[in-house]
Amino acid sequence: MRPPWGVNREMTRDFTETPPAGEPTLQPAPDDAREADASESGSLDPLEALPVPEPEEDVSPPMPAFTAPPPEDTLPDTDFLPAPEVSGEPAEIDPDKLDPDALKVIHRLHSHGHQVYLVGGCVRDLLLERTPKDFDIATSAHPGEVRAIFRNCRLIGRRFRLAHIYFKGGKIIEVSTFRANPTELEAAQPDSGEEEGGEAEEQNPDLLITHDNVFGTAEQDARRRDFTINGLFYDVAEGRVIDYVRGRRDLDERYIRTIGDPEVRMREDPVRILRAVRFASKLGLDIESRTYAAMEGAVEDLTRCAPARLLEETFRLIRGSVAAPSLRLLAALDALKILLPPVAAYFREHGRRGEKTFYAFAEALDRRVAAGEPLDDAILLAALLVPIAQAAPVVESLDAAGRPSVAQAIEDLLAEFVQTARLPRRIAERCRLLLIAQRTLSGERRKKTGAFRRHPLFADALVVFEISVEATGRYRDVLEAWKRGDVPAARPAEGSAASEPEGSRKRRRRRRRGGGGRNKPGAAEGASPAPVEASESQEEDSSDESDSDESDSDERDESFESGSDASLGSDEG
Repeated sequence: MRPPWGVNREMTRDFTETPPAGEPTLQPAPDDAREADASESGSLDPLEALPVPEPEEDVSPPMPAFTAPPPEDTLPDTDFLPAPEVSGEPAEIDPDKLDPDALKVIHRLHSHGHQVYLVGGCVRDLLLERTPKDFDIATSAHPGEVRAIFRNCRLIGRRFRLAHIYFKGGKIIEVSTFRANPTELEAAQPDSGEEEGGEAEEQNPDLLITHDNVFGTAEQDARRRDFTINGLFYDVAEGRVIDYVRGRRDLDERYIRTIGDPEVRMREDPVRILRAVRFASKLGLDIESRTYAAMEGAVEDLTRCAPARLLEETFRLIRGSVAAPSLRLLAALDALKILLPPVAAYFREHGRRGEKTFYAFAEALDRRVAAGEPLDDAILLAALLVPIAQAAPVVESLDAAGRPSVAQAIEDLLAEFVQTARLPRRIAERCRLLLIAQRTLSGERRKKTGAFRRHPLFADALVVFEISVEATGRYRDVLEAWKRGDVPAARPAEGSAASEPEGSRKRRRRRRRGGGGRNKPGAAEGASPAPVEASESQEEDSSDESDSDESDSDERDESFESGSDASLGSDEG
């Protein structure tokens, strides 16, 4: 029997050929036996020699560290590609654009008798002549069967079990099992009592999906997906696109349309609102009218979704360099009041001018992300919240923990993300400190320049400050001074005491540590008070300078060098 796609017969004999007569039938060997055989032959299967991070307890013993197989045992990538003409017609997608590791996984599953296709976003992007971010696979094999076939595999998820197959460099190929829509299966089941079932449906029309681990066929798997453009499958062996949901038509017409009734699909999973927004902004597609109307009606149901899913989908909008168009569309849907309440309140308070300023920051952030600059989540979130922090009153007081504070709305938002949306506390704290540092970088808050430059967050704070300068055009000279290593001139904050006329400001008198000069022992009783007051004033002035420049600076330099977060927001004196 000829192996599929022209694969080397010697390399696939262990699971594709029938042994000659008289030889024992090959059966899957235990993991330890397979490792022993491989060590004797001097090589490991490239798909099996890769380590899997954090294996579960029921997985076989840990594999040895990955070693590159000898050249003679390395399968060329072209051996996994399908023949260019299987049915007399050229492949609908250029085989050279397919991921070689994904083709290896498909070949292995095919050799074990399973249906397997490329699915979802990779097929959509290839048909739009875009480079896919990743290649996902759907198969008839159950998660346990996939793990039994691939030793470099790990199962993840509770509600939706997936198989992750690991390759060198941290690359992951995600494999899912064909599933069916549970609501369609429940609707197809006969009711025990028609009247009772009808009344229950009217009284409890809750369509929110809470379990999604019902296995099905390839067609059922396509129909359970959210949008028609994501329901396309690609058969690598035959080189053709399988379209159960008329997704090719919508892709050609550049429409985003739900599979089935839009109102039902949005109520099943309101997070699909964010997915539709992301696809429309990223791919430049239009949302079909009925789908958009269903999105408007399902906005209030976003509160029923897991906060962690909402936050992750929101970060995907920002990470994908489409923050500005996505947030505009979410504002039109009135969804920002649920996703980012401080932004919605900022729009209500400042009107069109505030919207213009905010979207200028979002566009500047998108340009940096599109240029490939690596920005972590703390920087992304801080860059969007800078306009809200700048518009809020200056907060000089410390909170209960003794840390500098930002606008109360931002404090509440970050605290809610940490408590309910599982945002790591370190990211929330870094975001808060980056916002506090903006006043120091702009010169509104004085600080020891040397200590501030040595702070671990200085580089990230300067990146956020660059985005602010690019968005508003202000403080460009200050930014250049920071980059040159110079000390920018301090400038007063608007509405602060530093902006008041010098004559109207009262000097804060510092209490002397050695007691007042007037009550010193040995002071002349008949001396005139005027010279004493003058000497006290001079001593206090010199005391202020020495205390602030020596003792205070030493303490702050030590705190900056140790990386203390609280030191980033403390004033100089």
